[in-house]
This record gives sequence, structure tokens and C-alpha cells, in this order.
Amino acid sequence: NGDYVRKGQPLFQIDPRPFQATLDQADANVEQAKSKLEQARANLEDARVQLDYTKITAPISGIVASVSTQEGETVAASFAAPTFVTIIDLERLEVWAYVDETDIGRIKEGQPATFSVDTYGNIDFKGMVTAIYPKAVIQDNVVNYVVTLKITDHLGKTLRPEMSAKVSIFLKTRKGVLTIPLSAIRRERGQRFVTVMVNGKPVARKVETGWTTGGMIEVTKGLEEGDTVVVSFE
Repeated sequence: NGDYVRKGQPLFQIDPRPFQATLDQADANVEQAKSKLEQARANLEDARVQLDYTKITAPISGIVASVSTQEGETVAASFAAPTFVTIIDLERLEVWAYVDETDIGRIKEGQPATFSVDTYGNIDFKGMVTAIYPKAVIQDNVVNYVVTLKITDHLGKTLRPEMSAKVSIFLKTRKGVLTIPLSAIRRERGQRFVTVMVNGKPVARKVETGWTTGGMIEVTKGLEEGDTVVVSFE
């Protein structure tokens, strides 16, 4: 109770109110310091956010193809994000093949394909059909459809954007068939003939044919492997 006694008699008495007031002030100072600390943390987080706005990080790795904005230029961004640099990932390129409307009905996703480019003319790269665009592309009054190919094997070579490619899409595969050049076929009265050499003399022989691709035609009947066929160069 604040009383000090000696032999049962009060010596003197201390008023506790000043000490309580000092303790309350100390508590208030602590709360104020905590508030300032929280405010400082909020300011720090805001400064970090503002600092992040000064850095532009590319979402992918790749090669810088073009620079649209130079250092020091003022950028005004409205509803569209401005372009600073264009980056190309050469490992994620795809091939766009323009397929005629007469053939597009036979193209399906997942079909294997090969393609070649002028810079590696003797190499056939492997690909696979991944998509067929529904909208037609009209070029020189010819209706085409865009078919995209995923490059499945780069064969250790570097392919670059905008390269011209010659594409072959495999609808079906036939192995072990007999083929001859398409120019060896001669048509007469609705039938097909070829000229073969027999004992050094040309002899006309009727044949039946199957698939045609790449300037070659399948012969299903009328020829045997090893026969010598005369090819027309007209």
C-alpha cells in the first residue's frame, strides 16, 4: 500500500500515481514505436514494388531479334503494353505449311512429316502435324489452309525464322512396294502402259498402278523388280 513501517509505526508514505503515469507513458511509447515500425515495413515493401517496376524481365530465354525501345526513351503505356525487345527461342520454332483445299481433308493432327530448307538442302528434318487452322488463306486466287508442324528433330542444325520450307506430310506409309517414275507411264484407251526392254528391244506392257507421290508411282501388277523401264523425258 506504499507505507513503510518501523516497529508498527508509519515512517513515511509514497504516492504510486507518478510511477503509474510513467509506466503508462512507456507503454504508449512502445505502441507508437510499433506503429512506426509497421509503417516503415509498409514503406519498404512499397519501395520494393516500385523498384520492380524499373526492371523488365523476359518471360522466356532466347535470342534478341530486334530492339524497339532504346535506353533513355520515354514510354507511354496506355491500354496496350509497349514492346521493348523481340525475343526468339530457336528451340520452339514451328513450321507453317500452306495446304491446298483439295488436300486439306486428308490432313489430320499427329501425322508425321518431313521438311527441308534451302540452307540445308540435303537434310530432311522431321516434324508432326499439331494444328490445322480453320480460316482459309487465299494466295493468287488459290485457297490454302495453314497447317502447323512441330519440329521433332533438329538434327543438330540451327533453323531460323522466316526460312522457306518444302514440306511433305505422310498420309499413309507403304513399305516394300514397286515404284517407277511417273513419266514412264503411257495412257492409251483408258489403260496404262510402260515400255520395257526385253532382249534389247522395247516392248509395251500393260500395268496397274496404285499410289502416286513425289514424281513416283506404285506399280501393283505388270512389272517385276529388275525390269528395265524406258522413261520419257518429253
